[in-house]
Amino acid sequence: IYGIYDLSQQMGVSPWYWWADVPTKPQKALYVSVGRHTLGEPQVKYRGIFLNDEAPALSGWAKEKFGGINSKMYEHVFELILRLKGNYLWPAMWGNAFNDDDKLSPVLADEYGIVMGTSHHEPMDRAQQEWKRYGTGAWNYQTNAKVLQDFWRQGIRNMGTKETLVTVGMRGDGDEPMSEGSNIALLEKIVADQRQILTEETHKPADQTPQLWALYKEVQDYYDRGMRVPDDVTLLLCDDNWGNLRKLPKLGEKPRRGGYGIYYHFDYVGGPRNYKWLNTNPLPRIWEQMHLAHAYGANQIWIVNVGDLKPMELPISFFLDYAWNPAAIAADQVAAYTQQWAAQQFGLKYAVDIADMLAKYAKYNARRKPELLDADTYSLATGEWATVVDEYNQLLARAEALNQQLPAEYRDAYFELVLHPVLACANLNELYYTVAQNREAAK
Repeated sequence: IYGIYDLSQQMGVSPWYWWADVPTKPQKALYVSVGRHTLGEPQVKYRGIFLNDEAPALSGWAKEKFGGINSKMYEHVFELILRLKGNYLWPAMWGNAFNDDDKLSPVLADEYGIVMGTSHHEPMDRAQQEWKRYGTGAWNYQTNAKVLQDFWRQGIRNMGTKETLVTVGMRGDGDEPMSEGSNIALLEKIVADQRQILTEETHKPADQTPQLWALYKEVQDYYDRGMRVPDDVTLLLCDDNWGNLRKLPKLGEKPRRGGYGIYYHFDYVGGPRNYKWLNTNPLPRIWEQMHLAHAYGANQIWIVNVGDLKPMELPISFFLDYAWNPAAIAADQVAAYTQQWAAQQFGLKYAVDIADMLAKYAKYNARRKPELLDADTYSLATGEWATVVDEYNQLLARAEALNQQLPAEYRDAYFELVLHPVLACANLNELYYTVAQNREAAK
């Protein structure tokens, strides 16, 4: 299937043709060079995205267009993942339960060959929403173990033979830490009991079902204090929610059968602050962090939180392309990658200019994410505010000028991928600059 979609891309069909309204330019002729052509094997086994923090944008849009986040919407998600050479998905879970909301969704995922999983706080292939709907008593293994075991057992029964990466372990309900009294011995017992359920329900040893344990937030502290899981379970190492890897395997360490993976963020909702509006992820920063992951051997799973999906088209493409073959994109080739991506969406004529705007926009937004911006972010006295606003406005002037030059069929995609993000953030910075000036004038 990857070969088919690669040919489609070479013919001029962008992986984002549906999600970003990228037009497909008709070709008068197509040519195939003689010989054997291969993409090679992916360097990361499971390469995927996590739809998260999806309300109100993605959820509202999906309700209007499809009646909800259901199989009709996921069909487009599955196709996109395959076109981007991915194979793995954590589904949307804010008020949603992938396996329960629409029984066709998991069937369709299996038909597409998408490996499904659940997030770091949703063990045994059951969504948090399913516990809210069907759970009884407290989400507490010390006091409610039998109910939780039955709940998890049903998750594995629902999974059946569909290809799934099963999350093991336990966090507090609703993406929270467990209680203060939780200890390593209890957590290790939870994993052992979950694996016993896997053995009983799949009728094969637990180590024959792929599993992960996410060392997310406080869970890494348990690992650092000595908690261990069986060798066949993949240790999913995590960033700090802001794009900085917290932990990597030790070089020269004895290989684990389950290996290591990475959970990364392009979007985050939680303390101390959220960021989810627009893309604030420069590709050189992603390259640097994921290069470290690859160099240190964390190559079993790469999954990235992409929020609503839509604002993150470029970093998603880069993340999954890099996961397929990190050696194909060296540090000094990131700019060329961006130009190639821009050409794929808008044609060669505009690629260099658009790539430069995309890179500058992400760079400017990474200085201070829009949600963290306020009137005191930059200094009026030193001219810092004026410099920042001037840079955004220069970028906006370029984006608006190019919009007038583009053929009409590219305007929708250009608005989504370039013009709107630049316009929105230039406006936001101008707004806070004005607030800062007003406050200074009022003194």
